[in-house]
Amino acid sequence: MGKILVLAEKPSAGKDIANVLKCKNEKNGYIEGDKYIVTWALGHLVTLADPEGYNQKYKEWKMEDLPIIPKYLKTVVIKKSGKQYQKVKTLLERNDVSEIVIATDAGREGELVARWIIEKSGVKKPMKRLWISSNTDKAIKEGFTKLESSKKYDRLYDSALARAEADWIIGINATRALTVKYNAQLSCGRVQTPTLNMVMKREEEIKDFKPKKFYGIEVKVKKAGSIIKLNWKNNKGNTSVFNEEVVDKIINKIKGNDAEVKKYSVKTKKNYSPQLYDLNEIQRDANKIYGYSAKETLSTVQSLYERHKLLTYPRTDSRYISSDIVDTLKDRVKAVNIGDYRKVASEILKRKIKVSKSFVDDSKVVEHYAIIPTEERAFLNDLTTKERNIYDLVIKRFLSVLYDPEEYDETSIECEIAGEKFTAKFKNIKKLGWKELYSNQDEDDVYSSVAIFKEGEKLEVGSISKTEGKTNPPSRLNEASLLTIMEKNNLGTVATRADIIDKLFSSFLLEKKDKDIIITSKGKQLLGLVPEKLKSAEMTSEWERKLQKISENKLNKNVFMNEIKDYSKKAIDDIKNSDSQFKHDNLTRNKCPECGHYMLEVKTKRGKMLVCENRECNTRKMLSQTTNARCPECHKKLELRGEGENKIFVCSCGYREKLSSFNNRKKEEKNKASKKDINKYLKNQNKKENENFNNPFADALAKLKK
Repeated sequence: MGKILVLAEKPSAGKDIANVLKCKNEKNGYIEGDKYIVTWALGHLVTLADPEGYNQKYKEWKMEDLPIIPKYLKTVVIKKSGKQYQKVKTLLERNDVSEIVIATDAGREGELVARWIIEKSGVKKPMKRLWISSNTDKAIKEGFTKLESSKKYDRLYDSALARAEADWIIGINATRALTVKYNAQLSCGRVQTPTLNMVMKREEEIKDFKPKKFYGIEVKVKKAGSIIKLNWKNNKGNTSVFNEEVVDKIINKIKGNDAEVKKYSVKTKKNYSPQLYDLNEIQRDANKIYGYSAKETLSTVQSLYERHKLLTYPRTDSRYISSDIVDTLKDRVKAVNIGDYRKVASEILKRKIKVSKSFVDDSKVVEHYAIIPTEERAFLNDLTTKERNIYDLVIKRFLSVLYDPEEYDETSIECEIAGEKFTAKFKNIKKLGWKELYSNQDEDDVYSSVAIFKEGEKLEVGSISKTEGKTNPPSRLNEASLLTIMEKNNLGTVATRADIIDKLFSSFLLEKKDKDIIITSKGKQLLGLVPEKLKSAEMTSEWERKLQKISENKLNKNVFMNEIKDYSKKAIDDIKNSDSQFKHDNLTRNKCPECGHYMLEVKTKRGKMLVCENRECNTRKMLSQTTNARCPECHKKLELRGEGENKIFVCSCGYREKLSSFNNRKKEEKNKASKKDINKYLKNQNKKENENFNNPFADALAKLKK
């Protein structure tokens, strides 16, 4: 019997698999054992060919050549990873290799990575599929006992191929048509353009918004020495109205009257934990809490999954686990029974885990279950700050789902004053439950002691006041809210949304102001030039649904692709026949050192940059960038300007410091530790249990002791 070749997606995953399969003979680009040979891609090794791969005339962008729609799209080896492709191809062709195991990431894109490589090699050997949701030794071992024929995943490959080909046909043609027509670098795509349009719509809503004043009434009543606030409520249940006269009349009407208690109740309620994380939800929370971009969060979760083996597969759109995972939950809790999680984890381990449909549901798990910890114990000091923060989010959410609900008494009181209704609600927490894991409580999570009332009793009204406010415009989008809108409108997938947002920034169609996302002039103009349907979230959402149907064998790939080709032809005609104009409004007087054209000043996620206006010239020059270094005077983030030895840190408060003196100052600080730092370090050392914690001051303290 011949050897089995295992194809992983990345070297780290390949080495983990090789270790489990007892492959010891490490070579250049693969590891060999008695029964298995494990090799890997470097992400994609093969991709769709550029237009010039079909005909050299396409090297020059011309409108008359569009649309470019080959009968069959072909693939090419990516030049920068060509050596690894040749290594994999040689292994695939080896006479002693009789079987292939696809062990790339278990998802649509992972399927594409492997199938493109194998198809490009021309090798036709029996193939099986490893489908696992974590990279632990245990998961890999179990996975190899449950290998299935790769044919089971053929429709998933069709869906991945359709996605890639649709993006190529629409992206290549629309981008070339717009760029040639308006002589500007205008990037356009099947998902990115509707996403950009979502940001534009929000800008328009904010611009068109007209604030309205609203009014309400607050009264204070006295009860056993306590002051209770009650709010007026009309017959429709509203606590405010836009008509001030209505409120003024009610105030005059109730003056001098007591309040009579009409209804009074105390109900014990339970508040259950939020659901487990999928990728979208953790990207949203990481953006809200830490300001991390969607791409930063994805790469961090990927590192915790791939490198540290602490979390399960991140590119999931499910917030549930499947029933076969239930038996592993206790081991996962044991793995996180450390540090700040110990109290709650220990409590969970004392009891039998209660399973409910709120987090275990096979029907809600298609490819992968929610992001949860693996059975691997964490060494927290091995994690970066970013990894530690993301890990913390996942573990707290995981333990919350398994722990007790928050319990509280909700006191409701309804009074009547001169025929008008006034109400109040109070929350008195009896048991924190899962909220023990979170130090910062929500604003409404207050401990209240409320007097006991009787229906029919009269209460003295202490004061009456008119309240007022203004309606607020919709808030600007940030990465968290943009991800929510993309998910709601079925734009992209959990695996692709981060890259789509990142591309909109790198194409200078979006920029950031603090956490807010702003559409640039270029972005606004682009939306004015793009065919109407290509901006439509509804159409793109329908395409995504069809891609899902292809993976479920409910739609033929060719039917979908013919629709994409027909639409692409129409879109090009619309662009060709348009009489719209495009104008750079960020042109500077700086000339490009390479081609002599003027440079455009653009904002990136990290600062400001000059970019050559000539679409055939790629010259870029950084003007300034926002750094993570903090101003020693006001503690805001410093901006780095200049080039070479003239680089200088600048703060909005007026502080300035040369890069060289900044570096010297940091070196000195690194060798010192403050009293506060030392006390904190000693306190940690005196803890009863010796836990591993990240401690940036240990080295500095050690030096002081010498």
